[in-house]
Amino acid sequence: MRRFERRSRVRSAKSGFAILWLLFLVALLGLGLSAAVRIEATTTQRDKERALLSIGRQFRQAIGAYYESQLAGRGHEYPATLDDLLKDNRFPAVRRHLRQVFVDPMTGRSEWGLIMVGGRIAGVRSLSDALPIKQAGFEPDDQGFSGQQKISAWAFTYPSDLLLRPDAGTAPAPAASAVRSETRP
Repeated sequence: MRRFERRSRVRSAKSGFAILWLLFLVALLGLGLSAAVRIEATTTQRDKERALLSIGRQFRQAIGAYYESQLAGRGHEYPATLDDLLKDNRFPAVRRHLRQVFVDPMTGRSEWGLIMVGGRIAGVRSLSDALPIKQAGFEPDDQGFSGQQKISAWAFTYPSDLLLRPDAGTAPAPAASAVRSETRP
């Protein structure tokens, strides 16, 4: 009988250690999975930020092309709507400065914050309030984005330093009341 009791205790101790090892492995696996999820989320946000920078530059370029093209006798003007970038009706022949109004990669919606100068669109911005991962190393036109605490602070304007200039040259000066942000559905 004693022999049987001793074997039972040994089995019981071994199964106790096995359960402890199993719990340790499950905890370790959970930590590994949570780290993988964080890495994937960071990679996804970096990709979205890269896409936003590319799309923002296309908007800036389109607004600039619209602003710089003019009919004889008329001055420079910004587009009244984003649809004006798709089809510029100021000319007899169709001019397209932009092929489509893009979806904001940060929000997944086609709504953009509009930066207005004199009631016209001088730039766009994302409506995302997320903290950007990219904090430095921007291209020259985007240097103002360094150190920003919200992605919505990344303003893609024409000219690129419009909001930083005290005198905007040929563009209307961006007085506090003249520059406002709106959303476009």
